[in-house]
Amino acid sequence: HYTRILARALKVKGLLNIQFAIKDDRVYVLEVNPRASRTVPFVSKATGVPLARVAALVMAGRPLAEFNLPDNLAVSRGNFFVKSPVFPFAKFPGVDPILSPEMHSTGEVMGVGNSFGEAYAKAMMGAGLQLPTEGTAFISVNDSDKGLAVVLARRLRRLGFDLTATFGTAGRLREVGLEVETVFKVNEGRPNIADQIKQGEIAIVINTPLGQTSHYDEQAIRRAALQHGVPCVTTMTGAQAIVEAIASHEQTQINVISLQELHEESLGSGVASRESKADASVAVGLGVQTSDSRLQT
Repeated sequence: HYTRILARALKVKGLLNIQFAIKDDRVYVLEVNPRASRTVPFVSKATGVPLARVAALVMAGRPLAEFNLPDNLAVSRGNFFVKSPVFPFAKFPGVDPILSPEMHSTGEVMGVGNSFGEAYAKAMMGAGLQLPTEGTAFISVNDSDKGLAVVLARRLRRLGFDLTATFGTAGRLREVGLEVETVFKVNEGRPNIADQIKQGEIAIVINTPLGQTSHYDEQAIRRAALQHGVPCVTTMTGAQAIVEAIASHEQTQINVISLQELHEESLGSGVASRESKADASVAVGLGVQTSDSRLQT
């Protein structure tokens, strides 16, 4: 709604890149740019609509109504699409892989599946992350995250993972009847969690920030996980997503299909009807702007 208002007020023709922030139910516009973004090829692949081609023709004077676009672009029923960044951290030993407002990614991948978990799993694999299907999950979270940590820990146990945690988190997990080993933080003694990661004893790390006093520990854990190829998530939303992906990866066989197969039905109508199927399938891929853009379906 806000995007439509701004686009019409600014008399934009073609593509519009806009970024919003929401705080306390108030919507803020961070920036508006009359240009394409890396979301364009992703949405084009997900919907089968060659947005870059349409936008270029509109900018050249063709009326938008000519293309019979729906009011809201929709993906084919039953499919989920996940766009995931590709980070270069593994190429720089010793770097802290923590994210910040500055852009760190060097490319993007897309995963397609019949569920969010399947699509996210494929996106993670496309980005070079190997999802574990067994082993020990390490959990260390701040107090506000411990309720959700219990939910995720229970699911990891059902998936066959063992649990280990720092003393505070382990205590909360034991309170609800979960079996969990305790491990030292990096500054508490040896062997500690960083040692266990280096020795290949940890399959996945869930570690949300605990405050300034634990900054050194968190940094050491992230670096150890990066150096030894262990998936490491630092937010609870990320943890939920990766657990969902692991569950799907265990239950669903990976399948690969082409974009042409994916959009076979939609290519016969709408925008694509003005082009041959071959031309339309090529148009779907127009506008890729990343240095490493791959598709795994």
